[in-house]
Amino acid sequence: MKEAYLYKQLNNKKVRCDLCSHRCVIEENQVGICKVRKNINGKLYSLVYEKVIAQAVDPIEKKPLYHFLPGSKSYSIATVGCNFTCLNCQNYEISQYMYYHDEPAGKYYSVNNVVSDAIFLDCSSISYTYTEPTVFFEYAIDCAYNAKLKGLKNVFVTNGFFTKQALDKMTGLIDAVNIDLKSMSESFYKNIAGGRLKPVLNSIEYSKGKGIWVEITTLVMPTLNDTDDEIEKIARFIKSIDVNIPWHISAFYPTYKLTNIGPTSIKTIQKAYEIGKSVGLRYVYGGNITKNNLENTYCYNCGELLIERNGFAIIKNTTLGNRCPKCNAEIAGVL
Repeated sequence: MKEAYLYKQLNNKKVRCDLCSHRCVIEENQVGICKVRKNINGKLYSLVYEKVIAQAVDPIEKKPLYHFLPGSKSYSIATVGCNFTCLNCQNYEISQYMYYHDEPAGKYYSVNNVVSDAIFLDCSSISYTYTEPTVFFEYAIDCAYNAKLKGLKNVFVTNGFFTKQALDKMTGLIDAVNIDLKSMSESFYKNIAGGRLKPVLNSIEYSKGKGIWVEITTLVMPTLNDTDDEIEKIARFIKSIDVNIPWHISAFYPTYKLTNIGPTSIKTIQKAYEIGKSVGLRYVYGGNITKNNLENTYCYNCGELLIERNGFAIIKNTTLGNRCPKCNAEIAGVL
């Protein structure tokens, strides 16, 4: 176990966790909503420090990040646990593990091993992903610190429900984030995800303001968040932060507790893509569907095809640094 980085001791041996926006007040010998942070004798501890449940070498495009080191490999790790309870979670076996078990699963995997293995496997970055990295924050941040010393980048794939204090601690260590913006509806966040919208919107704005590279993903779910009005609201919010933020629009497939609605149609993804572009976003992508040109990166200024993709594979990349080779327009990202 590792003592938590962000918490406050209260009266009667209670503690308040300041890591995510639930800000759980936790009684002695109890855990927070994530169930992997426990109050032991008036101190808060992570139960999953250096206890990995999943690890893999992924293309960075799988995160998805399309404007951050395209074509590179990212060493990806996770522990069990999450601070959300999404009814459609694709990784529910590990994210919701603690709702069905008393002790966290996983094998010991030291911070030093994570970094050395990432280097050995020729990865350019380490991604904290699969579950919610905020709940294994101590492990992720310690890995990120060591990774930076070795010249590696660090990525959070996150629901964005972290606090400003957590973001302050991430600054200078986490280079890029992909944040899920699930909906612009508080009721959706409450009933489908088990969270709240406003902290996620704040996290997107804070992250951008801190100089972290930000990309956003929205999983479009039939009957729940797929109206033109909803899609336009998301696009307009992103534009209000920065027109250069890439927006990934993904198709839903029935899973976990949401098997009563069908998958998202290609037509819906295409329409959402068109809405995003019409609002003025420069980089909009359609994903999680069969091969299509919605995965490609085009110059926003002249329309030149810059990066051609097939799934997570890059077929060609003609960017010259961060410039379009045809019109010399600056292309946003770490390219």
